[in-house]
Amino acid sequence: MKRSRREMEENGSRATAEEEEESPAIGIDLGTTYSCVGVWQPHHGRVEIIPNDLGNRTTPSWVAFTDAERLIGESAQNQAATNLSNTIFEVKRLIGRTFRDAMVQNDMKHWPFKLTVVPDAEVGKKPMIVVTYKGEEKQFSAEEISSMILQKMKTIAEAYLGRQVKNAVITVPAYFNDLQRHSTKDAGVIAGLNVLRIINEPTAAAFAYAQHNKGTESADSDLKNILVFDLGGGTFDISIVTMVKDVIEVKAVNGDTHLGGVDFNNRMVSHFAAEFERKHHRDISNNPRALARLRTACERAKRMLSSASETFINIESLFDGTDFSSTITRARFEKMNFDLFENCVATVEKCLKDAKMDKVDIHDIVLVGGSTRIPKVQELLQDFFNGKQLCKNISPDEAVAYGAAFHAASLTGACLGKNKDTVLVDVCPLSLGIRCYYGEMSVVIPRNTTIPTKMTRYNYTTPLDYLTSCSFPVYEGEMPIAKDNNLLGEFSIHGIPSAPAGVAKFIVTFEIDANGILTVTAKLEGSNNSNQITITNHSGRLSKEEIDRMVKEAEDYRAQDEERKKAIEAKNALESYIHQARRCGRRVHTKAARIRLRNAIEMTVKWLEWNNLLSDACKFEEKMNELKSMCESVMAETHHQGSDTAVKHEIIEISD
Repeated sequence: MKRSRREMEENGSRATAEEEEESPAIGIDLGTTYSCVGVWQPHHGRVEIIPNDLGNRTTPSWVAFTDAERLIGESAQNQAATNLSNTIFEVKRLIGRTFRDAMVQNDMKHWPFKLTVVPDAEVGKKPMIVVTYKGEEKQFSAEEISSMILQKMKTIAEAYLGRQVKNAVITVPAYFNDLQRHSTKDAGVIAGLNVLRIINEPTAAAFAYAQHNKGTESADSDLKNILVFDLGGGTFDISIVTMVKDVIEVKAVNGDTHLGGVDFNNRMVSHFAAEFERKHHRDISNNPRALARLRTACERAKRMLSSASETFINIESLFDGTDFSSTITRARFEKMNFDLFENCVATVEKCLKDAKMDKVDIHDIVLVGGSTRIPKVQELLQDFFNGKQLCKNISPDEAVAYGAAFHAASLTGACLGKNKDTVLVDVCPLSLGIRCYYGEMSVVIPRNTTIPTKMTRYNYTTPLDYLTSCSFPVYEGEMPIAKDNNLLGEFSIHGIPSAPAGVAKFIVTFEIDANGILTVTAKLEGSNNSNQITITNHSGRLSKEEIDRMVKEAEDYRAQDEERKKAIEAKNALESYIHQARRCGRRVHTKAARIRLRNAIEMTVKWLEWNNLLSDACKFEEKMNELKSMCESVMAETHHQGSDTAVKHEIIEISD
């Protein structure tokens, strides 16, 4: 049930002075299409999912820029049709990717906003989003747009709790690579958050599952193997988790960072765009406004088909004054996306193999993400597990934020009793290794290795005669040829004694901490000559200077948003006063006084028309004070001439 803003403020005001000694830590599910925030409530011993200012428990991951203001969430989504090129969505599909990435190039075909790279950048640099904001062209990175969404979630939590929030756990898809994880953490820093940890979305959902089942007979059994099936708006993850009392151990992860509800929508959009062209001989594929309206209708139709066998598409004046109406059945929708649904089940099979388990070893299958509501997805998954019932007792939209909030409370010591004893053991999602001389990938840490971990290899040596330095390029990925994987960074050891190939030997150590931060060390055997690299600064990631600049800009944007909010409130107050003054003006009996008051009102209305986008609350307040003075003057004159005293009382009440 939705909660009013007043209820939220009352809840927030309950925090007493004794409770405010430490700022609460929140959990944020930063989603492709929707985001969600939760907080641990120690008095109730559970996580509370926090509704936004409209009472919704999830917030659209949309950001828009206008001539007057920046909009985030529903307000951004609602104005998209009239401001397409400046409305940003699905930014999670950009974060940590290069401009030339095949996925980015494909997604650009579906986005109405513009992407570019800085003019002097090399091919492969990060994409920049181009918008017009307050009449000026601006460029934003994916991290900056993501930070705006995170800042919105932070603000939602602060309004609910009635105090400042700094600490947060943020979730990412289990199959995000190192750069995507670091970029998400950078977005959190830009948003003004202290990011306690980045954790995998299905792992967070496993926390939620554990909490919902705590105290039940099944939860007290010696061991349970849980498969978390997380199909969201833009990403797909599988995690197999073993639960032994208060220990949650991830056994294997798999997934696709580019598969979700958005892709099902895009198939429908292509289908109906082709149908429109067949019926009306008009191509809408290059018309952003028509595609945006069609995409909205397809999203609505997709949701309807989860409960109905057939639904309608009806769009007035879709393109060039031509209306469009059509129908789609659930069977047709399933057919156009069947290969994507089958890919989901194939990924489950791979993950089971990685975990060295059979499907009969799985005790529960937990559904997470809005796209798991699609009946065909549930049917195929249930068939794969020989008819086993799927676990639907936790909200697929809120489970990830719930688990993240619980983990945040665990890290800060806010959990009480048995809850504080829950331990997470996660895994490394991708293999990590070094490129050897002939280009092959030498894996040091295999994927699905439990983290934190530290592994050492002793079989590295100089490939050529008389080398005095040797480089160590660090990669992540599963391809046998290193260049087909993701380069994380590179470092070298210098001052190697000149000798034939194979004489100098190196000890290479890879170490990953609980946050997934990788440190690689190479040491020349038999000496103190060593070097290391901590993978925090590789190509494509923001530098410290860039982050500092973006933090300051984010604070400036937030201050501007506050000023705009105050201006809107002051403008609304002025408009309300104008309406009241008009009503009272009808009761002024002196013609001259009525004319003076009417002229003052009309001048104020015209001023409002010219200054509607003004972001200075003081100006609106000044205008209201001017009108109030005129009202008081008129009433003083009316009273002096013996007019109805009730009018005086009414005007004086307005002017208080």
